[in-house]
Amino acid sequence: MQTHIPTLRQLRYLVALAEHRHFGRAAESCFATQSTLSAGLQELESLLGVSLVERTKRKVLITPLGEEVVARARLLLRGAEDMADLARAHQQPLGGLLRLGVIPTIAPFLLPKALPALRQHHPRLKLVLREDLTARLLDRLGNCELDAAVLALPYEAPEMEMEALATDPFVLCCPPGHALAARAEISGADLAGDELLLLEEGHCLRDHALAACSLPGPKRGEGILGTSLGTLVQMVASGMGVTLLPRMAVECGILAGTDLVTRPLVGGGARLLGLAWRKSSARADEFRLLGRALFGG
Repeated sequence: MQTHIPTLRQLRYLVALAEHRHFGRAAESCFATQSTLSAGLQELESLLGVSLVERTKRKVLITPLGEEVVARARLLLRGAEDMADLARAHQQPLGGLLRLGVIPTIAPFLLPKALPALRQHHPRLKLVLREDLTARLLDRLGNCELDAAVLALPYEAPEMEMEALATDPFVLCCPPGHALAARAEISGADLAGDELLLLEEGHCLRDHALAACSLPGPKRGEGILGTSLGTLVQMVASGMGVTLLPRMAVECGILAGTDLVTRPLVGGGARLLGLAWRKSSARADEFRLLGRALFGG
């Protein structure tokens, strides 16, 4: 009896539809027309002899069996990606497509300095960048939508290999007339009575900054939150409080146009910067080479 095996393209169409819940957006993510994607899914259902998708005028639903097939399809697609990566890595390290995620509190300060040298030493590298929060980058990494990601560590992700590559100390940022500006260095206890401005939830820098000063985080709904480091700087300049900034942001000029001052932290509280990739990936050596190129190691 002949066994009918789904193609990787059909499985990719199903996974894309499960992620986007919209035929048009799923087709676009697969670089296919909507009719091609729809036909591929119908072929898959006919091949397996089951219904995987419920089609209504208002929304797309994946059947319970379809959800199980999607989970297995992701594993198969990840294995196929890793197989292709293995062949590519043996041809020429950093010589082809590499999809790299970077978190927003690193990207604008690291990439402008690192990319010119990376292009010079690896001219055949085609780097596709995506900036997003850590959790979403790791989701994309796990789904094979990214190859590696530049993150701030530590971060709990058991399926990922992570390698620390640099240390980025935190500094206090405050107005020049603030009481803490007169001190040579600041401790966590010094910040207990101040309005400490933080990034909104979802930014790992928020937790790393609090840990650097051994401070508890505010309860949900408490405190004044910023959407970016640039916003925090403007809030401090407006007299709304003080904040903690990574030194790499200060060295790249984030305080330009303000009279704000910085002070080091007692004990040198810092975050680790590093690279993450799937443990199943065959490109570990290539990613370590990329990490050294990005961080000058």
